Amino acid sequence: MNPTLKSIPIVLVRPETPAQRAVAHLKGRQPDGDALLEVYALVGARPPEGYRRDLLIEQFHLLNDHFGALFERHLVALASMTGLPMAEVFEVASFYHHFEVLKDDQTPPVVTLRVCQSQSCAMAGAQALKARLLAVLGPNVRVVDAPCIGRCEQAPAALLGHRTLAHATETSVFEALKSAPDQTDIDELAPDFIAYEVYREAGGYGTAAAIVNSEEDPEDIFRALEDSGLRGLGGAGFPAARKWRIVREQPGPRYMAVNIDEGEPGTFKDRYYLERDPHRFLEGMLIAAQLAGTERCYIYLRDEYHALRRMLQRELDALQADPPCPLPQIELRRGAGAYVCGEESAMIESIEGKRGQPRLRPPYIAQAGLFGRPTLEHNLETLHWVRDILEKGPSWFTGFGRHGRKGLRSFSVSGRVRQPGVKLAPAGITLQELIDEYCGGMADGHSLYAYLPGGASGGILPASLANVPLDFDTLQPHGCFIGSAAVVVLSQHDRARDAALNAMRFFAEESCGQCTPCRVGTVKAAALMEAPVWDLPTLNDLSAVMVDASICGLGQAAPNPLRCVQQYFAHEIGG
Repeated sequence: MNPTLKSIPIVLVRPETPAQRAVAHLKGRQPDGDALLEVYALVGARPPEGYRRDLLIEQFHLLNDHFGALFERHLVALASMTGLPMAEVFEVASFYHHFEVLKDDQTPPVVTLRVCQSQSCAMAGAQALKARLLAVLGPNVRVVDAPCIGRCEQAPAALLGHRTLAHATETSVFEALKSAPDQTDIDELAPDFIAYEVYREAGGYGTAAAIVNSEEDPEDIFRALEDSGLRGLGGAGFPAARKWRIVREQPGPRYMAVNIDEGEPGTFKDRYYLERDPHRFLEGMLIAAQLAGTERCYIYLRDEYHALRRMLQRELDALQADPPCPLPQIELRRGAGAYVCGEESAMIESIEGKRGQPRLRPPYIAQAGLFGRPTLEHNLETLHWVRDILEKGPSWFTGFGRHGRKGLRSFSVSGRVRQPGVKLAPAGITLQELIDEYCGGMADGHSLYAYLPGGASGGILPASLANVPLDFDTLQPHGCFIGSAAVVVLSQHDRARDAALNAMRFFAEESCGQCTPCRVGTVKAAALMEAPVWDLPTLNDLSAVMVDASICGLGQAAPNPLRCVQQYFAHEIGG
């Protein structure tokens, strides 16, 4: 036993009733005393009201970070302490990619190296990099594939423990292993990062304070947001002000959830803004919370953004220590590696400490979301624009746009362009204009062949359609959608069928498994797409079933890339 743990008191309470005494005699494996002490040391003693069920995943993170894995003895102890069924604790722990459940006699790796295999990194040689690393790294380093880690403009990207490796090479991996194999205090912020004090000195939170303190007419705020045409920029595109009104009309208490999971392959715009100006979205969150009447705000941040999570917690602490106005309750929650948690109801399940599986609808989360209460959900970028729209006026926002579209869009551009990155451009800009004016043209030796306008789920279009306006509702006639505006550019050195297969493998890996059409369909489709000649009748049947019978957008959108290949790149698939 760790001697430092012996001083922690354990209070044993004798059951008072026969029913309580029966429950006290647990069937199955009993918690070990040393394991109980180890868990107590990390999660703290039991509060008078009991452990909060919704903090189960946060407790997993404490154990996983400290011990390098989730050992069975600790899960048994945690189940005993929280009163949760052991099966439920195990099933939540095993659902998420970033938790490894080990038997007590197993030894965790010293560090895990996750090499991203999503589209942009695959094009940059990620698979070959992983193969070389597997051949030369010792047994103490576990090398595994990873889905998109939100570093597409830095391809190939990898995570060494919690440390990000941009443009990863064998040399950079070896250097990182020598210096700090699991470094967690690296600075991933932009040089022009705006901290709380600087933001306040520049007038930040003034708009939120005026609204919270009833110095502004709420109806004027609603009208300004409606006139701006601001829509949800996480992918769905639902009008922001209308969502606020719907939640406001529901009976209280009401809650709010901010989605910064951005797991869609090719997407990194939320990370870009978070690295630079976190308080702009936080001010937008306070404004939305006030207008919708929400009393609690939960911020769900993907686990791959480890340094940004520490930064955001620090800035939240500064905000709460010196608030510009009365604040709602704010909690920062940590994802655990699950693309499906980008779906709003799956994210809510995860915040509640459960497996991140989408809910059947209706009811919609605006009616019954977090803990069964009406919930307002937004992604970071949507909230990022709220302050500017209110201070500069809706006409400022609508003054941008091309080809009959209005507003601004943040495009995450990666792939075969000279200057990848987040490009703030007018809504309705075409891909060709985006490449020529914002990306410095195509990379040397590459010419445009195809592009993904909305990440893995948004479909694939040929170069002949590079002049279609990029915005909500403009790509659907071509079998695609813009989603989170994740643009991946392919050249003559790439094949659209390979991009579609990469996407289908991603969906197969990330399916939550709840519904058979998605769980089985994505795996079968990926296997069929590996053949030199595609079995189109079977693929079409699988596509139809996934679209019609999957309960969430993952399964419904999974066939988009393969359907686009059939429509625009039939010469690549034979038949």
